[in-house]
Amino acid sequence: MEIPVEKKTRQIKSIIIYLILVLIGILLNIIPASISAAIRSPLWLDAIGTIFVAIVGGYIPGIFVGFVTNLLKGFTDITSIYYATLNVMISVCATFLAGRGWHKKIHTSILMALSLALIGSGLGGLLPWFLAGFPTHGYLNDLGIDFIDKLISVAVVILLLKFVPEKFKKEAYFRFWMQTPLSEDEEKSVKKIRCRTHPIRSKIVFILICSLILLAMAATIISFALYRTATIAEYSHIADNVGYLAAAALDPEKVDEYIEKGESAEGYLEIQSRLKDIRDAAPDVKYLYVYKIMEDGCHVVFDLDTEELQGNEPGDIVDFDPSFEADLPLLLDGQKIEPIISNDSFGWLLTSYVPVRDKDGNCVCYVGTDIAMKTLVHSQMTFVVQMVFLFAGFVILILSVAVWIGDYCLVYPINSMTLRTQNIRFDDTEAVKNNVDLIKSLNIYTGDEVENLFLTTLAMTERCAGYVEEIQLKNDTISEMQSSLIIVLADMVENRDENTGAHIRKTAEYVRIILTKMRELGMHKDIITDEYIENVVHSAPLHDIGKIQVPDAVLNKPGKLNDMEYEIMKSHTTAGKDVIDQVIAQVPNCAYLKDARDMAHYHHEKWDGTGYPEKLAGEDIPLSARVMAVADVFDALVSKRVYKPSMPNEKAFSIIKEESGTHFDPDVVEAFFAAEDEVVKVEEMFQTELPVKEIQKGA
Repeated sequence: MEIPVEKKTRQIKSIIIYLILVLIGILLNIIPASISAAIRSPLWLDAIGTIFVAIVGGYIPGIFVGFVTNLLKGFTDITSIYYATLNVMISVCATFLAGRGWHKKIHTSILMALSLALIGSGLGGLLPWFLAGFPTHGYLNDLGIDFIDKLISVAVVILLLKFVPEKFKKEAYFRFWMQTPLSEDEEKSVKKIRCRTHPIRSKIVFILICSLILLAMAATIISFALYRTATIAEYSHIADNVGYLAAAALDPEKVDEYIEKGESAEGYLEIQSRLKDIRDAAPDVKYLYVYKIMEDGCHVVFDLDTEELQGNEPGDIVDFDPSFEADLPLLLDGQKIEPIISNDSFGWLLTSYVPVRDKDGNCVCYVGTDIAMKTLVHSQMTFVVQMVFLFAGFVILILSVAVWIGDYCLVYPINSMTLRTQNIRFDDTEAVKNNVDLIKSLNIYTGDEVENLFLTTLAMTERCAGYVEEIQLKNDTISEMQSSLIIVLADMVENRDENTGAHIRKTAEYVRIILTKMRELGMHKDIITDEYIENVVHSAPLHDIGKIQVPDAVLNKPGKLNDMEYEIMKSHTTAGKDVIDQVIAQVPNCAYLKDARDMAHYHHEKWDGTGYPEKLAGEDIPLSARVMAVADVFDALVSKRVYKPSMPNEKAFSIIKEESGTHFDPDVVEAFFAAEDEVVKVEEMFQTELPVKEIQKGA
């Protein structure tokens, strides 16, 4: 469906209005904030535009203004980017509260300002705890100032709203219908439509939240790993540089003298003072020392005191730290090793060992530089918090846009069709006409599968309007014909076969009992429905319809059939199929005639494949025929025939059980035995009815 020109014009006009609104919001954020900063005011006034656009335009424009404003401010102050999420949350809160009219009354406006302040400074004040490493001083003071800031901002917005025309407010609220706009009452009705489980909107939100969270987590983890690697490399570089500076301050030729004489050695105290200056010049360095590494341990040359720990004396031997065991051969050989991260009694440290070499290039000692890892950890935590705040803003923005698209391109169109079709009527000509007009008036033009669904629904309704009466008439005719056909055909067979008595009625009841019990036991859930049971039971009387083509001499022979007669009798299965096929050709859409054909053709097949006429096995045999096989054999066993007496029920049940898995489907047998009491009741009922019937026939 092509979008009408007037709708395209309306959409373009709406886009222009939204862009103007967003631009106004950004300017209302930046200009007052810049003025406040220029006059060194304690107020920020950086959310006026966000609140204004949130009230006038709704969630999407408000969130966009809040996010973009902080991104623009990030060009001059990088920390503003991390606060973008707070501005987004302020926008969401302002839209939510404005939707409930909080900005229209003084006391609720004050509560609105307080709510926004709790987000701005209440939640935002916690961020410096991570960025600066300590709780923000004057937290409550900042919260109070922000409350005044938001109170002024809300007051300014309320004042501005008085100058905004109502027509502009109506057009600026972000909707973007992809159909004929719904009235307020219809929109409320559409929103109230409930689903059996979860609506599309909830599923979209759930999938997006999970996807965005996973994406944000993956991005944060990857960024953190890269940042951690880079930070460790940076601190390693710092430690190495400090080590090289310290090494340059040493006299390699006097190392042994320093170890032996300590502070009394010439120049020792002067070098120690230089080492302290080098250490103090690098605030990240916690310990700085000089060791001569030998087989028996680390011989102290210099070990600078700190506020927390007094260094070892020259000549002291320090045991090797377990963290360095893997690199000990390299250290004894005088080689440079990569910085090592250790966690022992001295704390969690990153240690760099820089070799000090004499004039011949031999390593005479090492300068050890330790950087406390808590500094690195704090910088990593700061980075993670910054990423979380930044991604949270993106998540809210993307989620809001996705929900908006889902609402106007999926939820509203589909629910509108549901609303118009759920009370559809075909009881008179006027109702049929109204059905078409109601659906057509939606005029959905999403340009995707939803529009296809709308057009298909409309076309289907129009066709239904023309054919409903004719279809109803045909259905009535077919139903009557099917019922009459079954009764006539079944009576024809029963009247010819003197052996069967009430066989067709009894087997039909057994079939109903078995199928009902199978459904109760959860068997073949995809097949056994109410409709299926009724179809099979109604067509069960036709299972022996093929006997109409068996000669009376064979059909009613009192003794055992010979081989030739048995082959003739067996032919009743294929004959029954042929008879019913002829009926199906005339009534092709009759479901239970197809079940009748299956039972007529296959009710003598066996589970193990030794039956007739096709020697089918297992589930290749139609389910209806497998059920009829049990019903047919059981009735033949317990019924009196001219060629045999009736068999006790117990014996008949025993035979059925013995042939489970060979002659019969084990599932069918299980259901048959589970309903044994019902089967026996049917048999007993027909035993009392049969003599009466025979007397009537004799008369």
